[in-house]
This record gives sequence, C-alpha cells and structure tokens, in this order.
Amino acid sequence: MVVNENISLRLTPTLGRAARLVGLLLIGLFLALTLAACSSAPSSAERYRIAQDIAPARTPIPAELHQLEPRFEPPSRIGNLPYQINGVQYFIKDTSEGYSETGIASWYGQKFHGHRTSMGEFFDMYSLTAAHKTLPLPSWVRVTNLSNNKEIVVRVNDRGPFHPDRVIDLSYAAAYALGIDQSGTAQVHIEAITPSRNAMYPYIAESEVQENLQYIQVAATQNIANLQPLKQRLEENYALSATTKAENGLNRLLLGPFNEQQTMQWINRLQADGFNGIFRVPVTATN
Repeated sequence: MVVNENISLRLTPTLGRAARLVGLLLIGLFLALTLAACSSAPSSAERYRIAQDIAPARTPIPAELHQLEPRFEPPSRIGNLPYQINGVQYFIKDTSEGYSETGIASWYGQKFHGHRTSMGEFFDMYSLTAAHKTLPLPSWVRVTNLSNNKEIVVRVNDRGPFHPDRVIDLSYAAAYALGIDQSGTAQVHIEAITPSRNAMYPYIAESEVQENLQYIQVAATQNIANLQPLKQRLEENYALSATTKAENGLNRLLLGPFNEQQTMQWINRLQADGFNGIFRVPVTATN
C-alpha cells in the first residue's frame, strides 16, 4: 500500500495544535475548579477543630461549680428571633416565666469550647450554662437529675439541642455537677427561674434596664392608600398602634413603639402569623 507522505506531514501539525488546545482547556478547567473550592463556604465539620465532641482533659474545679445566683438581664438582641434548623421552624417563647418541663438532657463540651453561642457570647464548657430551643436568651433554669436528685442552676445562652428526644443541652461543667458527664444523657426536670428587676439587685443600673424604643416595620409602598387596609387589620386584630411615615418617596407602615422585650415578642408573634420580611426600626431613625 502506498502512503502519501505529503498528507502525513500535513496532519502532524494539525494533531499537535489540537493536543495543545485540549491541554489548555484541561488546565483552565482545573484552575476553575480549584478557585471554586477555595471560595466555597466551609462545611460544618470544618468550622470546628475536632469532628466529634469529647470531654475535656480535666474535670471542673470547685470554684467553677459554685451555685449561680440568677440576676435580671434584659433580652438579648441576638438569638431571640424565629429560626429554622433541619427544616423545623422554632418560635421563641415570650417569657420563661412559668416554664417547666421533664425530658432528656445531654451535654456539649470540647468541640464547641471557645465558639460563639447563639446570643454572641463565647461558649465556656466550664461555665454553668445551657442551650434550649425556645426559651428567651438569656434565661435561668433549675435542672434536676431525676436519677439522683442532684440539681444545678444554669444560665441559658445558646440554642439546641436539635434532637427530637432532648429538651436541654448542658455545658460540660453543668453535666458534671449533675452526674451526667459519664452517661451522656439523663432524665431531668427543668424549671424556669424569673429574677426580679427590683432592689434585690441594686448593681443593675436603671440605664441597663431601659432599652431604646423601636418600631416594627411591616410594609412600605409609594401609594399610602395601599397601606390602609393592612393598617386597619393590624389595629383590629392585635390592638396595636399602627403609624404611617413618609420618607424618601416611600410610605412605611410601623407598629409601636416598643421596648426591646416587646419588640422581640411581637416579631415572634407576627412572623408566626405569616408576616414575613418585618424588621425593627429605632425610633430615632424615624424622627
């Protein structure tokens, strides 16, 4: 068989260019994937230094187990709005007063130590704290281990545990005080403690109790007539003061004003009733 050498010579450069083009495309694809990986958000596992929660190297010292004296604190501005975890919607209780529940307690420790809680504080596994799904932050509760009658007062400053069969997640120190550190879980009774803001706590300055007044903005539109039916419905259904204010060409429908605790309570209730997209507005920002 006779091969035309001219054809062979003409094909060789063409194949070489094609190979170089494929190589450049592969390099470009590799760089794009690398950059995408670098820019993606870290996974939940990457957020923590260790994958599985463990007990610390030492047990709490007596000073760390000293019983806490509950004190009045205004509601936190962080961690008290409705939220969703694993497809489940949670609504925060208006108050911890009268709360009582029996169920399974667990504990968390080394994995979360030093990370921020739901109300923005740093979690300390040697502090007497706890996580609860719906109590206002912060709250105070007395937890009793029903198997040995040991009890401890803890300050609730976090959200959790997100297991269907558990009602409270204790810090390692609180679990140790109740004798739960080895078993991991236990049946407990929880009872809320509601401190008074009266003279029993003179170190609480009045300025710390008086929160700035706020409105809740429900809607905004250029045509004020569109707000009137909603304004009337809110006033009739909730007996709230509803106000319209014009600013920068928009008419805003505002409820209030409220203090911090009232704001939190009404945002919770309104969102539960389907009013999405509402938010707080300082009174000073509307003057």
